Amino acid sequence: MIAIRPSESRGVTRIGWLDSKHSFSFGDYYDPAHMGFRALRVINEDRVAAGQGFGRHPHKNMEIVSYVVSGALAHRDSMGTGSVIRPGEVQRMSAGTGVQHSEMNPDPSTPVHFLQIWLLPERQGIEPSYEQKAFADEDKRGKLRLVASRDGREGSVTVHTDASVYATLLEPGERVVHSVPRGRHAWIQVVRGAVSLSGARLSQGDGAAVSADDEALTIELVGREPAEALVFDLA
Repeated sequence: MIAIRPSESRGVTRIGWLDSKHSFSFGDYYDPAHMGFRALRVINEDRVAAGQGFGRHPHKNMEIVSYVVSGALAHRDSMGTGSVIRPGEVQRMSAGTGVQHSEMNPDPSTPVHFLQIWLLPERQGIEPSYEQKAFADEDKRGKLRLVASRDGREGSVTVHTDASVYATLLEPGERVVHSVPRGRHAWIQVVRGAVSLSGARLSQGDGAAVSADDEALTIELVGREPAEALVFDLA
């Protein structure tokens, strides 16, 4: 069964420098029907104005993954980590017992567009840690490229929960297939463009929850504009 979460039904936060859309309840947006899906707790699509961002703030007991679509995101944290995340790069921060960080747009003229993703950890109180890796477009084009996993396989970043996250870029005529094993679940998030998910049309910002026994999901480009999507394989 495929349950679509339309982009226009998401929660919205706009505070001048920030335009944020929430697939699940977050901050002042609360919807008891959308509190997350399996271990996936937050998907925020954020657009941050040039030179602005989230000042230093705390997190605890959460796996936080940042996926930059365009622009750049500067990260600083209480572990001493400092980095800039750009398109094609994936950042993972395990908040564990507690960490403080900031996320700023370092560009004085260009907004940053990124997805902030939170996953519930399999256990609380782990030691905070940070990881960042780059994934080439050619490895995602017409393919499902593993970018995050429980065991860090295939060069993905490591998340401390039973989840695998794949990224794909689709051009005209391209499709990918993901098999959802028996007893597992999937969430598909369209980053840009439009796709068909086993016959159901999804556009930019749309999400879809899939719970099925041993089902193969086909994700195919719709139209001629390139598309980008994330696939979450969840326990």
